Amino acid sequence: MPLFAILVLAIVMAGALPATSQVAAPTPADLAARLQKRYEAIRDFTADFTQVYRGQLQRKTATERGKIQLKKPSRVRFTYESPERKVFVADGTHFYSYFQQERAGTIQPLPKEHEASTALMFLAGRGNIVRDFTASMPASSPAGEWQLQLVPKTPQADYQGLTLIVDRVSLALLGFVTIDDQGTNTVRFTNLRENTGLRDSAFAYSFPAGTQISR
Repeated sequence: MPLFAILVLAIVMAGALPATSQVAAPTPADLAARLQKRYEAIRDFTADFTQVYRGQLQRKTATERGKIQLKKPSRVRFTYESPERKVFVADGTHFYSYFQQERAGTIQPLPKEHEASTALMFLAGRGNIVRDFTASMPASSPAGEWQLQLVPKTPQADYQGLTLIVDRVSLALLGFVTIDDQGTNTVRFTNLRENTGLRDSAFAYSFPAGTQISR
């Protein structure tokens, strides 16, 4: 579940941060420390997302849109709404995937703590940006944005690097970019809402009738 893990890691690490009048470029260490502090204060959130994928070899792009709900520890629901409906849900103990077009789904147990990737550790509320990543910033960023480049200190199967994109003034999360062997994912967020009191029942999942389920 590489995309699932990547999305969880990026969103949980960097929710909207308090507004600030500081527009001078922060150091990578300072920005990483502020994001970690914000991560620790996030219990749940919802957002709309647009995801653009660009392959390494064929250089084709694909755009998808949907919604996310997340609650620590270990609960998340991704609902892809276009161009086709897909659902990915972690309910705290299992991970469900559903592909409407194929009428197919899977159920897998979530990894135990000693088996979990860096991304899933963040979902469970036990990750640390400063401890788990080497942070840097490019020499320049687009107008109105700061970019924080994060490389995991322990190699991950899900991705090679992650760049967080934040507003220069408010430091609100605008999106992120991930790179792996297959290509580049760029995700942008809108309507981000934090700590709304999501219930565990929001992450209960049952497959539609007629779904072919693999375990």
